[in-house]
Amino acid sequence: MQLYNTLTRSSDEFIPLQAGKATLYTCGPTVYDYAHVGHWFTYLRWDILVRTLRALEYDVNWVMNITDVGHLVSDADDGEDKLEKGAQREGKTAWEVAEHYTQDFLQGMQALNMLQPTELTKATEHIAEQIALIQTLQQKGYTYTIDDGVYFDTSKFEGYASFARLDLDDLQAGARVEYNKQKRQPSDFALWKFSPTDHQRDMEWDNPFGDGRKGFPGWHIECSAMAMKYLGETIDIHAGGIDHIPVHHSNEIAQSEAATGQRFANYWLHGNHVMVNGEKISKSLGNGIRLQDLADKGVSLEAFRLHVLESHYRSQSKFSWESLEAAQNRLQDLQAWADLRWQAKVDKMPQELDDLFRSSRQNIADALANDLNTPLALMYLSKLVSHMMDIEITSFAGTSAEDFLKYLDAVFGLTLSKRPDITPEQKQTISDREDAREARDWQKADELRDLLLTSGIGLRDTPHGVYWYRS
Repeated sequence: MQLYNTLTRSSDEFIPLQAGKATLYTCGPTVYDYAHVGHWFTYLRWDILVRTLRALEYDVNWVMNITDVGHLVSDADDGEDKLEKGAQREGKTAWEVAEHYTQDFLQGMQALNMLQPTELTKATEHIAEQIALIQTLQQKGYTYTIDDGVYFDTSKFEGYASFARLDLDDLQAGARVEYNKQKRQPSDFALWKFSPTDHQRDMEWDNPFGDGRKGFPGWHIECSAMAMKYLGETIDIHAGGIDHIPVHHSNEIAQSEAATGQRFANYWLHGNHVMVNGEKISKSLGNGIRLQDLADKGVSLEAFRLHVLESHYRSQSKFSWESLEAAQNRLQDLQAWADLRWQAKVDKMPQELDDLFRSSRQNIADALANDLNTPLALMYLSKLVSHMMDIEITSFAGTSAEDFLKYLDAVFGLTLSKRPDITPEQKQTISDREDAREARDWQKADELRDLLLTSGIGLRDTPHGVYWYRS
């Protein structure tokens, strides 16, 4: 398997730390508001990563975090905690806000047929691990304490700027507008923040850092602490959004490797931005379309999943209602093709078609193993579907065909192999219509066709006979 590795800026062969096993950490949601489709693009892409690894017979240990404290509205460690801000907005406690949006996120994962991580970890449930990691960094001389918290001194970590190709001189030149004048370098980041003195936070903990002052962890420390707890000091793959490269992921690398002296992750994967009307999707721009918005417009979430697969995770994708409609049509074509399994006109599958199933599966597997090239994989599938819509359909009961449908569902997260047959009554209506057509009773044939349409069954007349599809 080849993966484009941000660490090396090249396509690298995936060689796990332990043969046959893969450890993976993916950045999850900050649960202060609803996730929008831009977020779901990224989460679905890492779902495909896990599915591909499993299809390649890797035993995947996958950890995803839930950020329910510590993510400030600014990457510069100033401003409000997003959970506290959400609490003020909704007149609830931060704990209530976190629980509500966590549950909404989990429901979204289920609705999108996403796999479940091996561990879904909350920052608030790993405060002790985060404090212990900060103490290790203190003991090794990487931290300093100022009025508002404990900070990581990036000047003491050699190569801090290399991962994101940061220009630290340029950052220093902009320090005149830096919010926190006590920071030694603009790139230094908070490991632990002290609670304000003028009001009490909903989320705060006792800690050994602030002379009795309560506080809360910085955003970055949670990922390192939880990843290392469940996956070890070095993990195979770390994945997240491209916007995490210059700050969040650079900080994760610095604090993790400073603490352990080991490489934190061997492969870094980053999903690109999703654009709508030429702008990046974000809540601040007011274009944060939710899954509920899709449902309200009658778009199936399986079609949305297919839309995500139509672009490569490293490309700048475009979201539009028109593209979703096209994905909906493509899904209907796939579903009509999958329903052909119930409509064989010939019992035995010819060797040519059996070979086509096998070669299509191999081509799709190769495309996914080449840095998750989902657009190419879908192209191979479309070629097979187009070919089969123009020929006489033979039995889908062959091992290669049945296995192929199940494989598609496994790697793409679709439900093609689970589509049921139509009812005996509907089959009888189709047979009666064929009898009417043979008798040239066109009025009755049309009436029976219309009757089927009322139950959601359409008919396609071909030189090889009639085939039904769900309309």
